[in-house]
Amino acid sequence: MKSSEIREKFLKFFESKGHAIVPSSPVVPGDDPTLLFTNAGMNQFKDVFLGFDKRPYTRATTAQKCIRAGGKHNDLENVGYTARHHTFFEMLGNFSFGDYFKHDAIQFAWELLTEVFKLPKDKLWVTVYAEDDEAYEIWNKTVGVPAERIVRIGDNKGARYASDNFWMMGDTGPCGPCTEIFYDHGPEIAGGPPGSPDEDGDRYIEIWNNVFMQFNRDEQGVMHKLPKPSVDTGMGLERVTAVLQHVHSNYEIDTFVNLLAAAKQAVDAAGAGDCDKESPSLKVIADHIRACSFTVVDGVIPSNAGRGYVLRRIARRAIRHGYKLGARKPFFHALVPALVKEMGDAYPELRQSGQRVTEVLRQEEEAFFRTIANGMEILERALATGAQQIDGDTAFKLHDTYGFPVDLTADVCRERGVTVDEARFNQLLDEQRQRAREAGKFKMAQGLEYSGSATTFHGYEKLIHETAQVVALYVDGTPVQEAKSGDDAVVVLDHTPFYAESGGQVGDTGELRNAVSRFLVEDTIKIQADVFGHHGRIVEGTLKVGDAVNAKVDAEKRAKTVRNHSATHLMHKALREVLGAHVQQKGSLVNAERTRFDFAHNGPMTAEQIRKVEELVNAEILSNHPTQARVMPIDEAQKSGAMMLFGEKYGDSVRVLDIGSSRELCGGTHVQRTGDIGLFKIVSESGVAAGVRRVEAVTGDNALAYLQSLESTVSRAASALKVTPSEMSARITQVQDQVRNLEKELATLKSKLASSQGDELVAKAVDINGLKVLAATLNGADVPALRETMDKLKDKLKSAAIVLAAVNEGKVSLIAGVTQDATGKVKAGELVNFVAQQVGGKGGGRADMAQAGGTDPSGLPKALEGVAGWVRERA
Repeated sequence: MKSSEIREKFLKFFESKGHAIVPSSPVVPGDDPTLLFTNAGMNQFKDVFLGFDKRPYTRATTAQKCIRAGGKHNDLENVGYTARHHTFFEMLGNFSFGDYFKHDAIQFAWELLTEVFKLPKDKLWVTVYAEDDEAYEIWNKTVGVPAERIVRIGDNKGARYASDNFWMMGDTGPCGPCTEIFYDHGPEIAGGPPGSPDEDGDRYIEIWNNVFMQFNRDEQGVMHKLPKPSVDTGMGLERVTAVLQHVHSNYEIDTFVNLLAAAKQAVDAAGAGDCDKESPSLKVIADHIRACSFTVVDGVIPSNAGRGYVLRRIARRAIRHGYKLGARKPFFHALVPALVKEMGDAYPELRQSGQRVTEVLRQEEEAFFRTIANGMEILERALATGAQQIDGDTAFKLHDTYGFPVDLTADVCRERGVTVDEARFNQLLDEQRQRAREAGKFKMAQGLEYSGSATTFHGYEKLIHETAQVVALYVDGTPVQEAKSGDDAVVVLDHTPFYAESGGQVGDTGELRNAVSRFLVEDTIKIQADVFGHHGRIVEGTLKVGDAVNAKVDAEKRAKTVRNHSATHLMHKALREVLGAHVQQKGSLVNAERTRFDFAHNGPMTAEQIRKVEELVNAEILSNHPTQARVMPIDEAQKSGAMMLFGEKYGDSVRVLDIGSSRELCGGTHVQRTGDIGLFKIVSESGVAAGVRRVEAVTGDNALAYLQSLESTVSRAASALKVTPSEMSARITQVQDQVRNLEKELATLKSKLASSQGDELVAKAVDINGLKVLAATLNGADVPALRETMDKLKDKLKSAAIVLAAVNEGKVSLIAGVTQDATGKVKAGELVNFVAQQVGGKGGGRADMAQAGGTDPSGLPKALEGVAGWVRERA
């Protein structure tokens, strides 16, 4: 069967069992900020499993598009070099939402594999969670799988619920045991069955996992049975296709055979001539075209942040592998039609967006090909030195100048057995980000040559202007007459409703569009005092100087920003009332999330002062006074008592803003009435420099969300302490007292234990030229106990060289002691370092006492055995 037939038969089989066929959700989760990409079939049903959502069906089946190339689930490094790793894959699944459970799920899986797909029963092995006797009995007694092909996996004591066969959505919440199905490729393939020492071999391949959501795990780790247990299963289409098509590697199935052929043809045509059809690089390209194409289909475009950055990494990795094969011009985008042919019927959205996908990838490819030759030359020179590590400065230069993501550099290096100094790279990256923050976004506008008319700003009155004309365009800082889709550009309009960053308020975002073009405005900044530059990217069509566009500000983001800005004025006045007239603004940032205000003050604000400022601001909000803005001469404004909040340079005429009882000079955008702010809450107060404090605050829905989050945190804490929120303070004090008492008791017990062990060890000391030598491990001791025992042993042994060790949580603690009379021959620092080097650490100290640590407890016995010989050489 072709992979398309397998997908269809899977869905139809479960449809015949009463399941609704639910279309795949996008690879970009639209309503789950915890996920970078959809990585499992159950993602779109998470709220159903949690009880937050209810569907018209209780059984569902899907073929889900998945990507694992970023965040926790990241297979990118392995793709192309193993038989089964992919960035993009399809997960076939069937789900029960409180309907059927283990018996039916297991029966369905067995029937599909053995009767529909005709897999030999004796080739199938299963695993169950070690304590799941119910699943074991179903497989053995009902299905008839012999006991020797059923493997129990997990901790028999049940103390650890994070085994391979116990699934958890998180630290708390729905969870339960799993049962997996494996296919045995036969003895000619190396590897042992699941649970065996050789399980990582390729003979036994997992093809299906059934998760039984049976429990809800609370904050104390207690498992409570769910009233409606559910089922979540997943079977990788690529894996089961390889089994059914009698091939060992996923890259040998029909889908990849055709994509690999298309990849070879495209690479050869781009300059490779006749590349090796067995090259892992072709597998990388064939895999990556799927991930890139479906990511673009679902609305992502290459960029330097978030999902766009992951897309760029994947695309450039594929391009680099084509370059490695000999391609010297763009080829990657040419694979999109072949992919559409393979998968367009199953995923119509791919067919509909094929042309757009091709164009997006072509633009990214052209941009990278302009720099890849120089970048590869630099990297090859660095590799030619024979060093085992590429320095971070080279890796950063490749990233910063040539667009080589550091993992792409690491990918090239890995092929040569070389590593990258990522610590230095990250240091340089952090320094660059800091410089960028300090320079501010105005740097983006420096050097833009503009000699036209000023921009007329309409943003005080409206958020949409329908007759704006493009009067200037810039790409890469250069004036152009036209910019095309995919270009990062700066657009200057004759009229605009977009507020340009000024006075601490961030620039507006939104879009410019007409019948053929769409430009996403990511920021608005002043190129000149009265000229606004709209920074962003063209995502559809082309934009030309002279074009008319509809300019539309992101209304929700503007509304949040103005609430924060208006609250800043009220907060400034309240700070002066509470703290004194010395309070002066030293910096600010106002955006949609919060307001940040720096001011001159000589010490931290007290909790009472913070509450007082909040009360004053919220009183102004409740009064719901209208806001009034007037333009007047600067001297008249100063005579009116207006304050200058943000320290800007103003012209002869200024804008005076009255909001509540505050009057300040301000060119920003603001609410119509104080009541529009809704709610004000200070979230932090801290020092940023000598004599400068910083307050951060939230307003409106952000303030509500903040308070709700605090309430939730308090409720969870109270629940954990088994008290009401009002009783928490007393309970915490009680717990702290109990902990302190227990710590004292524990320290006493450890001391007694170490002392008793120390008394026993005295007799084990060996005499070497009149010096008593002792090396031993103290079970259960911590560092203070080691020190205390060392002092007692030195007193009892009189003339001695001693090493004491303890192992706690996989780490080794070491202390060496030498009595004063022997320090001329043996140094404690040298002795402890001798032992530490053998347990993965190092140490040192005084001649009479030294301390060290290590990370390899397995080396400790041998290291301690060598102490006597080490001392004999010196004594």
